[in-house]
Amino acid sequence: MVRTINPATGEVLRDFEVRGGDWLEKSVAASTLAYALWSRQELEGRLRAVEKFEAVLKGEREALARLMTLEMGKPIKQSLSEVDKCLLSSKILRENYPIWLREREYAVATGHSVHCVPLGPILGIMPWNFPLWQVVRFAIPTLLGGNTILLKHAPNTWGSAEKIEEIFSAAFPSGVFVNLPIEVALVEKLIADPRVRGVSLTGSTRAGRSVGELCGLHLKKCVLELGGSDAYVVLEDADVELAAQVCAEARLVNGGQSCVAAKRFIVHQKIVGEFTEKMVARMGQKTMGDPMKMETDIGPLARLDLRDGLADQVNRSLARGARKRLGAETPSGPGFFYPPSVLAAVLPGQPAFDDELFGPVAAVIEASSDREAIQLANQSKYGLGGAIFSRDFERAKALAMGEMEAGMVFINDFVKSDALVPFGGIKDSGLGRELGREGSFEFINPKLIYVRSTVSSES
Repeated sequence: MVRTINPATGEVLRDFEVRGGDWLEKSVAASTLAYALWSRQELEGRLRAVEKFEAVLKGEREALARLMTLEMGKPIKQSLSEVDKCLLSSKILRENYPIWLREREYAVATGHSVHCVPLGPILGIMPWNFPLWQVVRFAIPTLLGGNTILLKHAPNTWGSAEKIEEIFSAAFPSGVFVNLPIEVALVEKLIADPRVRGVSLTGSTRAGRSVGELCGLHLKKCVLELGGSDAYVVLEDADVELAAQVCAEARLVNGGQSCVAAKRFIVHQKIVGEFTEKMVARMGQKTMGDPMKMETDIGPLARLDLRDGLADQVNRSLARGARKRLGAETPSGPGFFYPPSVLAAVLPGQPAFDDELFGPVAAVIEASSDREAIQLANQSKYGLGGAIFSRDFERAKALAMGEMEAGMVFINDFVKSDALVPFGGIKDSGLGRELGREGSFEFINPKLIYVRSTVSSES
């Protein structure tokens, strides 16, 4: 049995039966059978199914948003925005997929041609922090390509996963999208199953290593979108007011519970004092409380163990020389809340520098030059996203292109996903891409066809 908990109150929401055995076998068989038909569906038919999905999702907007907030604690206004982003992104992917497909499928005069064909059932292992968005950005291009989906969602959002399956099932043929309420232990069995032809995981680096190892053992294609400790570099010529505004917003995205949220703020020593003061002011203005209220900016962390782990990282950083400028204390009372917090004097060797802080805690780090700032930014096992703030756009762009070790770098703005461009990282932040043209064809076989143009015939 899996029990979902309301992180704002600690109250039990629902108990779920954990499936496996014959039920799991039937589910994989259904996905495989559906693939045989779905993969032969013309692209126009797949596009119509995605458009129907959007219509069904729009009708379930409020109900699904409320369920996500109940299960993982994000403010309801952010849950509604998540649904809206999924609706817009699905439309963008649907409209652009045929264009990208034409660019990928081509013929040359030598008799060679390349055709994009699907792989088969694809296992999606999805996290709790964006219960719908993580699924949609993986599933829509994968389904447009002719694959089918097996979804293994995070246990604390199984209600959302069940609802998501209902929405997809209302738009797609039976078996094309199957939700799997199974234990983590069965993932290894699924990856080993020859009918499952690929895996997309969004999760921790530890989970990525495990899944990547299994995919390598069984020669399965995988996309791994893992953790991050994104560095935001603020140069001495930056607009400090803008930088503080954007950095505070970037740190508090989803209550700080995002792999691509800003986490380390590396600021030139000439402006670090001013920046820190403005950052404290910005972070301190946010309202923490009941996530069901529209005025709430910060809800609880998703689970008690996550809140306790974050508090431990902060306390160990303080013990090793970091200075508390805001928050950094676990509140009393019900729910798994942790306040917006700012730590100054953060250095390598402290958890606030070395590790991923998955919550609303900003780590301010001082640098004496551009070179030292980039060195500190790169002094991380992660390489997901990053940002550079400067009035000199060419200077910032040069540092972003040639120096900063990340899959994505934004100039004077915070890192965000967009359906039109690829999303992903390097180093311990994973491999492969989601979204954009690059991500849309991760689970596609670019099959080469050669036709010899001269064939003799006997009379």
